[in-house]
Amino acid sequence: MSSRTWSSADLAAGLMFIAIGGAFAVGSLSYDLGSLLQMGPAYVPLLVGLVLAALGAGIIVKAFVAPDRTPSATDGTTDQGAPLQFGRIHWRPTLFIFASLFFFAFTFEGLGLFITVFGTSVLASYARAGTTVRQAVLPAVGLSVGSWLVFVLALQQRLPLLGEWLGG
Repeated sequence: MSSRTWSSADLAAGLMFIAIGGAFAVGSLSYDLGSLLQMGPAYVPLLVGLVLAALGAGIIVKAFVAPDRTPSATDGTTDQGAPLQFGRIHWRPTLFIFASLFFFAFTFEGLGLFITVFGTSVLASYARAGTTVRQAVLPAVGLSVGSWLVFVLALQQRLPLLGEWLGG
């Protein structure tokens, strides 16, 4: 059993949140902040950055106060396990999540809302090993329709339902 009482995985996650939040906050400072009633382009990125940094600080505190623990070998509880260590990278989820992000970023204008959201959701679904076609397609259909309901109907955003590549 390890004598260490803190979680390096939580520490790494907290530092990552602080770095990303700090980058958003610092990057937003070159834009006009505006006011609460008339928000400028820096308002939301600054708030998101500060919230991410605060979450990161909370995760770092948790790393030392109440670290996640590995399950014990006998009964599956986490009371006796060692603090969770920062370990190897799980490549399957990493690659599928990045692929889904790049798919969305590079195909939205060309394919439009429906197909892009559907494809992004299917790609992200396969980040988990053992995902069946049904488990990938049903949420993708729901997210595509939900995106249309929220962004096009409710918020009246002018998003292409079918993109340029499909004659939309």
